[in-house]
Amino acid sequence: MNINFEYHDVEASKRLEDFATEKLESLYQKFEMIVRADVFFKTENTSSDETGMICNIRLSVPGPRLFAEASHDNFIDSISESVSDLEKQLKKKKGKMATY
Repeated sequence: MNINFEYHDVEASKRLEDFATEKLESLYQKFEMIVRADVFFKTENTSSDETGMICNIRLSVPGPRLFAEASHDNFIDSISESVSDLEKQLKKKKGKMATY
């Protein structure tokens, strides 16, 4: 699995990349159909202190791509929520693929 990182209005961080890679590798262990992951980090001005640090993850798998987005007060929580959402999508996709 190939992982690409992009930063928009955020300084590149080895710690964030390592955390995201660890989470995505654990997903890959469960779902080996993942070909590539694109991870986007960006900040957004919001009126709430609990949002603004956004993590988007797009997975390339057979068929349509999967996408998840989360916004929290830190990137670690955003990554965790995005990966959790993708895991749900992958379970659903795998269930559909198994019927054929």
